[in-house]
Amino acid sequence: MGELRAAEFFAGIGLMRRGLADAGVATAWANDIEAAKREMYVANFGDSEFVLGDVRDVRGDSLPDVHVATASFPCTDLSLAGNRRGLGNRHASRRPAAGESSMFWEFARVLSEMGSRRPGVLLVENVLGFASSHGGADLRSAVAKLNQLGYSCDIFAVDARHFVPQSRPRMFIVGLADASAAGSRDVLASRSPWAARIAAMMPRARLHGYPLPVPPTGPGSLAGVVDRLPANASEWWSRERVKRFRSSLSPLQAERLAALQTSPTPSWRTAYRRTRGGVAVWEVRRDGIAGCLRTARGGSSKQALVEAGGGEARVRWLSPRECARLMGADDYTLAGTRNQALFGFGDAVCVPVVAWVCEHYIVPVATASADPATRSTITRTEARKPLAVAA
Repeated sequence: MGELRAAEFFAGIGLMRRGLADAGVATAWANDIEAAKREMYVANFGDSEFVLGDVRDVRGDSLPDVHVATASFPCTDLSLAGNRRGLGNRHASRRPAAGESSMFWEFARVLSEMGSRRPGVLLVENVLGFASSHGGADLRSAVAKLNQLGYSCDIFAVDARHFVPQSRPRMFIVGLADASAAGSRDVLASRSPWAARIAAMMPRARLHGYPLPVPPTGPGSLAGVVDRLPANASEWWSRERVKRFRSSLSPLQAERLAALQTSPTPSWRTAYRRTRGGVAVWEVRRDGIAGCLRTARGGSSKQALVEAGGGEARVRWLSPRECARLMGADDYTLAGTRNQALFGFGDAVCVPVVAWVCEHYIVPVATASADPATRSTITRTEARKPLAVAA
């Protein structure tokens, strides 16, 4: 085949593809059910590999031969901000509604149907809530299923803040059909308390740990992300709206904003709405990075940007372009409506995180297990350019 190739399940707007490409992995097939996300995907990558439709209608024999399969399946039922229903019952007679986290079982079904053509490496991504959902039972069920399909599993977390000014911790499961080059389950257990609990609760499971380097120290400021808009730009909220914003701040929050405002140089903070005592209030982040971008459904999902300094304080919503930069996709082509873009980025993976995981883990193990032609091509490929960290 001459190159490492991937199948991308739950492709969204294509940021997984961007991360794969940055590490030298080509996407041969991609699928998602949402037409709005497809519009953004196609604007950036074309439509030759994209299959629009329900993953429940995908059959294993329809996929091309690939070395890697990725799955960022819906997190709604696993997230602390969601309904916490978990992965659901894979044996239920009712066909689960599209978009639920139970779509993991459809990913597993397609892999099963691929038979001997199953890829040697899996990269599954989701929220950290996956580790605690139903007391860890959902994660254990997923690992058991991947074991049944012939994969040993590694589990770890990476926070996007190591690469971009956004707090976005995410959990990864790497499944290997051949884990002979990986470390023992002791490596996995040493990573975090929750990983150690999973290893202890599944003594007979096929688990491994792969040695990963320490992630880089990420940027601590939004300075390299924000658009420098003039004070009279229409995007800034009106004085009356800013007054209401400030009136909802707690004394501590108000003091924090006042200190930023009196600084001679401008700085930026993100702010988000929270319900405290049954009342919706605004809170300004203490540090200089953004909170985790979420799908734009209103409420606390939308973050505002506060620009303060020189005696002034202005507030506006984060723009789609700023959200793209926070996801490490600075030059991403925006398509569709503003809400489509905000929803797409909030529901996506952070590009440099995926690239880092692929560079230091997925590419080495996939190359080792690939056919001779692919190994030869990868070996001859020049060293990848260093991954950029947002300023």
